[in-house]
Amino acid sequence: MTPLVVLAALASATVAAGVMWMLIPPTPRLAPRLRPYVAPSGTPITSEPASAVARVFGPMIRRLATAVGRRLDPAGEDSLAMRLRQAGYDPRAGDEERVAAFRVRQLRALFFGAVLGGAVGISLHASTPAVLTLIVAGAVASVGRVRGRLERAIEERRLRMRIEIYTIDQLLALRVRAGGAVLQAVSQVISRGRGEVVAELAEAVRLHRAGMTVAEAFQRVADSTPESACARTYRLLAIADERGVDLAAGLLALAEDVREARREAMKRAATRRRAAMLVPTIALLAPTLLLFVAAPLPYLLTGWR
Repeated sequence: MTPLVVLAALASATVAAGVMWMLIPPTPRLAPRLRPYVAPSGTPITSEPASAVARVFGPMIRRLATAVGRRLDPAGEDSLAMRLRQAGYDPRAGDEERVAAFRVRQLRALFFGAVLGGAVGISLHASTPAVLTLIVAGAVASVGRVRGRLERAIEERRLRMRIEIYTIDQLLALRVRAGGAVLQAVSQVISRGRGEVVAELAEAVRLHRAGMTVAEAFQRVADSTPESACARTYRLLAIADERGVDLAAGLLALAEDVREARREAMKRAATRRRAAMLVPTIALLAPTLLLFVAAPLPYLLTGWR
């Protein structure tokens, strides 16, 4: 067997294994669900020990993924951790674990994209420069796909929070008008609610119980949230607890601002869709209409049929 055939067989086997891994994902681990719980002795409860292969090759793969990821995303670990937190990736994990998992995901996408590009080039019997070009193009496209998925996750989470914050502001205003303090009103909302905004409010309460003041906890959550309307609400809660302001009126005003912003966004989206609906008319019907109009012109001008 020639080396070219061996390389093609290995590339095909790798692509087939990757497709099977995507179609039949591995069994989910219980470690992320059990990590927040701590044993009485102070040792975190973990799942079954990792295999010998994972213990030997896991640190090397993570180190390689970190080195490659820093070249692919030179913004820094803190910026990546912030974006992963805003996208809602692995909410129970720490920043270091979240960043390491994303780096490994990037390295996996880079490898499979390069293998897929090489397999396509070999199957087409392309020249060596063309195969190398396809390998690089596949790797770049795969890494860009992972990064694009992260940005889409941030945008989708921002849209969900923009929808939820209107109701949350009104509920908080109702609780405050009933006579509750800031922390009491927030605790009542998170005890009955679900969603992205409720999760961030719960994170602020957790930070307060861990030792921060209420103002510091809400300010920290405001600095990390992807939605500006939510950040204004959290900062208002921090100022209300620290200085004492008319919180109910401020929350209702923020809710009305969010409602007006959403109404304007819906109007702009409707205008763009109306303009997009005119494209088939202009691109298809207008040339046909011009042909019907221009068809009798030769006869009218020259008498030629």
